[in-house]
Amino acid sequence: MHAMQYEFTLPADYDMGVIRTRVARVGHLLDDWDGLGVKTYLMRERGLHGSPVNQYGPFYLWNTVAGMNGFLWGGAFQGPVDDFGRPRIRQWTGLAFEEGTAAGSPAAFAVRRRQPVPDGVELAAFMADAADGTARLAAADGAVLAASAVDTGAWELVHFSLWEHDAPKAEGDVFQVLHLSEPGRGALPRGRQW
Repeated sequence: MHAMQYEFTLPADYDMGVIRTRVARVGHLLDDWDGLGVKTYLMRERGLHGSPVNQYGPFYLWNTVAGMNGFLWGGAFQGPVDDFGRPRIRQWTGLAFEEGTAAGSPAAFAVRRRQPVPDGVELAAFMADAADGTARLAAADGAVLAASAVDTGAWELVHFSLWEHDAPKAEGDVFQVLHLSEPGRGALPRGRQW
């Protein structure tokens, strides 16, 4: 599993209805993308759910790097680049993935928490704890799925979870889920990725 996210931070007075309309128009285009586990079309609105910004920030869980590269270099990614500019793309290597207690429910909200991997920690124990945290998130009431991944270039850990309700039991940045493409969700390996 490979995780990826890019964000477009928009002006404070931006009409976020434009993002909703865009996702309604193009969201289905990745519903059968080869190599994609899950793409969540995410949005934060300034002043809602603690967000200080207006932001569009899709989050991906890939089954294959070839699928991710096909999206990035095969033309599909050019649309957002043309509309919003070329963003910095964060990528993380998968640590764990779990289906949640509400796995059959539609996802309404997502939570993303990024944290540094501290210097001096024993990496094996730290990553095992992160994987265990993924299982704990997935076991919470209303969790649709949970994942964790690490960027070994920046030594950053990300926890990502989807929720069926607007009171997620996770800490981090809260996003509204506008659409969920999940062509390869069933193929994402469960549990620890090592």
